[in-house]
Amino acid sequence: MSQTQTATLAGGCFWCLEAVFDNLQGVTDVVSGYTGGSTVNPTYQQVCTGTTGHAEAVQITFEPAVISFRDLLEIFFSIHDPTTLNRQGADIGTQYRSAIFYHTDEQKKTAEDVIRELTEEKIWDNPIVTEINKYVTFYPAEDYHQEYFAHNPGQGYCQMVVAPKVAKFRKKFADRLKS
Repeated sequence: MSQTQTATLAGGCFWCLEAVFDNLQGVTDVVSGYTGGSTVNPTYQQVCTGTTGHAEAVQITFEPAVISFRDLLEIFFSIHDPTTLNRQGADIGTQYRSAIFYHTDEQKKTAEDVIRELTEEKIWDNPIVTEINKYVTFYPAEDYHQEYFAHNPGQGYCQMVVAPKVAKFRKKFADRLKS
């Protein structure tokens, strides 16, 4: 079995992130959950209050020989708006913040480099507000949140928000999709 690494990213609703990263070559697992806060083993209802400090996030297990952490960040920044503080579209609150929770010093440096490069490219009108935080702990979300889009494609939020995001991603990164 090949070597794997872990990336933990927050960029709005975890259903959207999971649905995208699940499709990538070199990604062996994606788990929706909560990270970055102080409440131990929080529930979805607790995280939704915005009082736990946690963000909805995904933990990605990937094979760096196939897809790099930098590649994951390139995709991450293309599927959410990193310039809106504590918000993604209609989802508002600190639980929807944009954040990278680095597992190694190398991941931290890569995240800083990517944000600097994107800032220099002036892709967005507003500054990038993505946090770069040291990874501490991750709590998997309840079972019904796992593979949510795959199991609930007809659900309203999935049709209106997740599906268009996944379609845009699939078109832009067609060469990186699992077959």
